[in-house]
Amino acid sequence: MTLPLYGTASQSAGFFSDKPRSVLRLRSVDSAAERLAADFAIVRTPDDIRRAIEADWPSVLVISDSSIDLPGTFNGRLAVVPPKYDYLADGDVIGFDHASRKFRTLFRRNSAHNSFLVTERCNNYCLMCSQPPKNVDDRWLLGEIKESLPLIDPAIRALTFTGGETLSDWEDFIAVLKECRDRLPATAVQVLTNGRAFADSRIVDAWKDIGHPNLMAGIPVYASIDYVHDHVVQARGAFDETILGILKLKDRGQRVEIRVVLHALTAPIIEDTGRWIARNLPFVDHVALMGLENTGFAIANDAMLWMDPVDYSSGLARAVDHLSAAGVNVSVYNLPRCILPKSVWPHALQSISDWKNGFVEECDRCDAKTSCSGFFTTGRPRFSRGIQAITAG
Repeated sequence: MTLPLYGTASQSAGFFSDKPRSVLRLRSVDSAAERLAADFAIVRTPDDIRRAIEADWPSVLVISDSSIDLPGTFNGRLAVVPPKYDYLADGDVIGFDHASRKFRTLFRRNSAHNSFLVTERCNNYCLMCSQPPKNVDDRWLLGEIKESLPLIDPAIRALTFTGGETLSDWEDFIAVLKECRDRLPATAVQVLTNGRAFADSRIVDAWKDIGHPNLMAGIPVYASIDYVHDHVVQARGAFDETILGILKLKDRGQRVEIRVVLHALTAPIIEDTGRWIARNLPFVDHVALMGLENTGFAIANDAMLWMDPVDYSSGLARAVDHLSAAGVNVSVYNLPRCILPKSVWPHALQSISDWKNGFVEECDRCDAKTSCSGFFTTGRPRFSRGIQAITAG
């Protein structure tokens, strides 16, 4: 089951009418940490409510399926959400819309897969995009991120920014990344971008000036053939801009990951793409060869894109060999081990975010389950005919 990250509160009170939305940090009722204005005590039971009132919590988030009557002496902020959001815990951060009572989980302290959506706008229109672009004014998302960063546990190991094209409002976004540098210097920060903006030297120089010690740009290169890449992203000239952007980033000593999503347009030539990257871009920091998430545009274009991973697994193995031989750090994401050649297993990682990761019944008797990526639970999952439990026998 996919973990619910969006919802609507059944009840709310006390939120300022002159402000459309707030960012809330959730705290245990018994938390001894310094309280900020954004902090809400999490309560689940009548006893929790009593202790929150006794501890003078001015803001409370209740996880319950019934309406809540707080003592008449309580005049602070209140939000009540359904029990399916019981995973919310101390240190988590949510965004809350006052008028609609809609909320989104922005950050989970105990998760290794936290990401912020920067924008839904994009100058690519990828055939398999999992977050189909919208031409909307959503710059409020950057404001929400800025409010969230001071509330995030600085011990968090990794944080991702995704889109849309994250550099659509590049000056404002660069300012957000500088906040990460100052507040989260030990956190690995990855920005998913199509890379075309880096063809502009002003943007590359601004990126370099951020100075975060662990910042990486994750950039897709879908094929070694320019017109194939351009067709996948539905933008003429995108390949040339993307490669130029990668070269400019590396010229300035910045960290770059190349991402290749595998489907019927890219997988048949993955060996050639791997060989081309090994020869022409061996200085990149990481290459991720990624199974397709069958959601968003991938569903609409299923007839064009679906290819059983079993049918490209040998080419994938050879691509990994080319990249490894060139000294390139290469990983395989989103593909279960049972459909991969054994030579690829050391490179196959558990990469699917925990909130949308699942397994099928066949996996219950598999010896490799604990080290396998499993499957996406989002969209309309497609499964390989090669799925079978890996057992000692």
